[in-house]
Amino acid sequence: MAAPKKGRRPAGGQSRPGRALALILIAMVALTGGMFWSGHTTPRLGIDLAGGTSITLKAKADPGQESAVNETNMNTAVDIIERRVNGLGVSEAEVQTQGRENIIVNIPRGTNEKQAREQVGTTAQLYFRPVLAVTNGAPQAAPTATPSGSASPKPSATPSGATAGEKPATPSATASTQGRALTEALKAPSPTPTGSASPSPSATPKATGTPQATPTPDAATAALEQKFTALNCLDPKQRTAAGQGVKPSEPTVACGEDAPGVWSKYILGPAEVEGRDVDDAKGAFDQQRGMWIVTMDFTDGGSKKFQSITSKLSQQSDPQNRFAIVLDGEVVSAPSVRQTLSASAEISGSFNQQSAQDLGNILSYGALPLSFQTQSVDTVTAALGGEQLEAGLIAGAIGLGLVILYLVVYYRGLSLVAILSLGVSALLTYVIMSLLGPAIGFALNLPAVCGAIVAIGITADSFIVYFERIRDELREGRTLRPAVERAWPRARRTILVSDFVSFLAAAVLFIVTVGKVQGFAFTLGLTTLLDIVVVFLFTKPVMTLLARTKFFGDGHPWSGLDPKRLGAKPPLRRTRRTTAPAGPVDPKEA
Repeated sequence: MAAPKKGRRPAGGQSRPGRALALILIAMVALTGGMFWSGHTTPRLGIDLAGGTSITLKAKADPGQESAVNETNMNTAVDIIERRVNGLGVSEAEVQTQGRENIIVNIPRGTNEKQAREQVGTTAQLYFRPVLAVTNGAPQAAPTATPSGSASPKPSATPSGATAGEKPATPSATASTQGRALTEALKAPSPTPTGSASPSPSATPKATGTPQATPTPDAATAALEQKFTALNCLDPKQRTAAGQGVKPSEPTVACGEDAPGVWSKYILGPAEVEGRDVDDAKGAFDQQRGMWIVTMDFTDGGSKKFQSITSKLSQQSDPQNRFAIVLDGEVVSAPSVRQTLSASAEISGSFNQQSAQDLGNILSYGALPLSFQTQSVDTVTAALGGEQLEAGLIAGAIGLGLVILYLVVYYRGLSLVAILSLGVSALLTYVIMSLLGPAIGFALNLPAVCGAIVAIGITADSFIVYFERIRDELREGRTLRPAVERAWPRARRTILVSDFVSFLAAAVLFIVTVGKVQGFAFTLGLTTLLDIVVVFLFTKPVMTLLARTKFFGDGHPWSGLDPKRLGAKPPLRRTRRTTAPAGPVDPKEA
């Protein structure tokens, strides 16, 4: 019989448990340091704990347009609604899709419920308006002041039928020319119900040369000019309120972001084309010119309207040769027109892939017959959420206390390992939840707290499985050190299968549920993954180290591993059977 090889380890053996403990210690220190470095030392609370308003919207499509309710358009709607809510000055608002056709808007306390409902419950309004004047986004000192500073067009903006080139705007629109443009725009015939009417070419005179004497603007023109002068596009509230309550047939003022943090303000004429006149729009890469562009295709009615307005704008000079793409009262792009366009157009300029696709989605969304119906509006006070959280924490504390009491009574010294493992799991859960708030917008709500409480039982179950496997090995007559190593492979398989089932249930629940139940599913899945990490990198290495101590290795009565209390069998001993040598048999012995 061959001698056993030296250095061979038993199945499931762990020769250096210190490595695993060092690894989890480094992870805990790094995560905790990241939490304090980020400044978010507490988990972000949902509106049921912090207070606020929760609005559920359901997307509806016109008959024959059911395919409009799809993932792409729903995500675009989320972006638009989120921009609306943020325009109200709300911080940390949550807007997300739930299922195929629902959008959940969670608005923290401090926002007027009626105003929020009006902002998120209406369909996005997309219009193409001619630009009458443009200047930088800061307010002017007085209505007669000449706009100062240059206002370049949106970085993404120059449409053309064949060629395109970016042409910066000039600050040449004085108060006098603004007044003439506004006066002519107001005197122009009102647009037809389809929005095809437009101001005449004389409604947008060139903003160059010496200003001529102009008639005194009427009250509406003076009010609009004064509003334009006082408008401060650097103020989010003023940007949101600028285009509120303005009919498509009326001129208006609006703000547009040229670059991050750089704003321009516009005087815009009546809407010439509506978003529903756009048949399709998308961002595409032009192989010949090596640049990203946005292509637009119009409906039959939209083509006529667009041809009419571009024919007039192409005869003007900057900035009156530009049309503004206005979404919810804000200019998302203000390209200049070089030639008459009709059924299709392209917008080119300083696009990258993301900005081209975003603008294409905005234009497409405005063309879709997609509306939202308010399903529910729930208002939760912080006091009510605090009471529920307190009750939930009390229930969790009671459950944790009962688990610890059971471990101490039944496992005695082994309960120390379980309690330390629960502490490590709780610390990792708290730190990760605190980091996930600013990272992915995770908010701790009441169902999520329930998921964390349920996870206590799942985590404790893993320890119990391993402890019982060790005790089974001791009952077979083995000593503690080999029992710890031999029990681990079988316990590991059981723990992995159990946690896999729990994680699969959490994943399915997260995918198919709507509303706050996702918080429960997310927390349950997170704690299940952490259970595997803690058992493999903490519980097993600690048991390996404790098996080398006298208190546990010798089976002290209070260790929880006393062979006598466990009813251990005596060590199995094999007896050899002796056989007589071959030879003649004595008749007497026979």
